[in-house]
Amino acid sequence: MTGLTTHVLDTASGKPAEGLKIELYHVDGDLRRHLKTVITNADGRVDGGPILVGESFRAGTYELLFHAGDYLRGTGVALPHPAFLDLVPIRFGIADEAAHYHVPLLISPYGYSTYRGS
Repeated sequence: MTGLTTHVLDTASGKPAEGLKIELYHVDGDLRRHLKTVITNADGRVDGGPILVGESFRAGTYELLFHAGDYLRGTGVALPHPAFLDLVPIRFGIADEAAHYHVPLLISPYGYSTYRGS
């Protein structure tokens, strides 16, 4: 499989992060071009397959912007104002258009982790 996928887990609750908004941008120097907005499902994944696939899956720099603060508030977590983590940007490069890029996010109110998954 080729394309870009993601998966979000809420490490504070030990569950998938359902209902988390994610925006995808293509980055070219100082310019960011919005490509898509998606919402995670009950499994913390995006319905409909890869976020970026086919002819739109090109080498370049991209950014996933995770709306962690809105998600956490929606689960009833009391966050300070301003929240320590509100928007979590992950900027990454796609070099191989024939590969699968999986960018998972593990979040809690005070920390996050990511890596290139499979």
